[in-house]
Amino acid sequence: MRFLNPSANALEATVCHPLPPSYILTQHEREKEQTRPAHSKFLNDLANDTPLPMIVDAECGMPLDLGKWGCLWEEDGDDPELNPNPANAPKLDPKDHFLLLDPSSIAAPYTPAGGASGTSTPTPMPHVTWLRKTEYITREGVTRSTAISDSKHTPLAPIDVSRSAQIRDIESSFAAVEEFDLAELRHPNKPRVTAVESYDILPDADIWANAYDLFRFSERPGDRPPDAEDPRLDCAILRPMESDGDHFLAYYLTKEDEAALQFKEERAARDPNSTEEGEPTNFHFIRDYEVVKVEQEVPNEFLLVISDEDVQDEFGDVQASSRAKGAYYKNIERKMLLKKRRVNSYQAYVDKWDVVKVSHVPMSKEEEDEREEALAEVMDPMYLLNRADMDAEGEEVEEETEVERPGGDIVDPIDVFGE
Repeated sequence: MRFLNPSANALEATVCHPLPPSYILTQHEREKEQTRPAHSKFLNDLANDTPLPMIVDAECGMPLDLGKWGCLWEEDGDDPELNPNPANAPKLDPKDHFLLLDPSSIAAPYTPAGGASGTSTPTPMPHVTWLRKTEYITREGVTRSTAISDSKHTPLAPIDVSRSAQIRDIESSFAAVEEFDLAELRHPNKPRVTAVESYDILPDADIWANAYDLFRFSERPGDRPPDAEDPRLDCAILRPMESDGDHFLAYYLTKEDEAALQFKEERAARDPNSTEEGEPTNFHFIRDYEVVKVEQEVPNEFLLVISDEDVQDEFGDVQASSRAKGAYYKNIERKMLLKKRRVNSYQAYVDKWDVVKVSHVPMSKEEEDEREEALAEVMDPMYLLNRADMDAEGEEVEEETEVERPGGDIVDPIDVFGE
C-alpha cells in the first residue's frame, strides 16, 4: 500500500492559519488561551473534509505481468524462461557476476579511506540481528577471533596416571612446598603485593568434632545502642523454638559484662577433657529472631586460625604455642540470615525459658564415641581405608540377609518378617 501526500491546497490552508500547531501547552500558552479569538479545535472540520488519497497497489510497487509467460496458462506447458536448464543456462550479465561469489571469501573488515591495506586473512563477521548494537558486534568479533587463536594451540600432552607417576608427583609436591622462594610468589589479582611469610594449611583437630554455623543479623543484636560497646555478643545463646508450627530462635545474653568476660576466661583456661563441673553462668532472654534465609552448603568459607610458634598473652609476655606453626581451618556447616521477630503480647508459646544456666559437665559415653569418630577423619591416617572396608562389609551383610522364595524371587527380609 502506498500513500500520497495531501493536496497543496490543504497544506496551504493549514500552514496559513494564524493558530500554530501546539500539542503541549506551556505556561505562556495557557496565559494566551484567554486572549485568543479562536481555538484550534475549530480546525477539526477542515481536517475531516480534507481527503487523504490512498492507492492500493496489488503488485507492491514491483510490476509483475504474468501474461508474458504463456506456459503458466497452458497445460503441460514448457517454461524454459522461468526455469532455465542448468546445462544450458542463459548468459549472465557481467555486472551480476559478483552475486555468484561466496560471501565468506569476500567479507573483510572495514578499512577507512586512506588507511593502509594489509594482506591479513579477513575475518568474517558473525550473523547478528538487525536490532543489535554495534559495540556488541565488535566485541563478539574480538572474542571469536581470540577463541579461534586459542583453539590453534597444540594439544596438551597425555597425563600419566600410573601408580609410579602418582607417587612421583606426590613426592615432588612435598619438595615444591619445602623448597620455594617467597620473593618469587605473585598474588593472582594484586601484582604489588608481596609474600612475607608462609604457613602450612592443616585441619584444626581441636575443634574438628564441633559443628559450626554462621549467623548474620539484619541489625546489631542485643539491647544496647549500636554505638555502645557490648562484649557480651561473642558468647550468646540461640535456642530453637516452635509455636503453632512457626520455627524461630530465642536469643540469650548475660546481664552484666563481667559475667560474659568471666565465662570466656574460664572456658579458655579449662581443659576440654576435664571431668570437673563448673559454676553455672546465667543467660537471660533478650528477644526472638526468625530465619530469613538458610544456606545448607557452604563450600567456599572456612574458619581459619593462624598459629605462630611464639604468641603474646594479654600482658605482652611471649609464650610458646601449644601446637606447631600453621593455618588451621574448619569448615562451616550452614549460613543463616536472621531478623527480629515481631513481638506479640497476646501470643504465649510453651517451653519458653527466661533464664538459661550454662555450666561445664563431663561428656557421656555416646558423646565421647561420636567425638572420637569425628576426630578420626583428621587424626587416623587409615580413616578412608577403614571407611571403605566398613562400606564393603555393609554391602556383604545386606547381600547375605536376602531371602529366596521357592519360586526363585529374591525379597528383602523386612518384607517377610516385618520391622
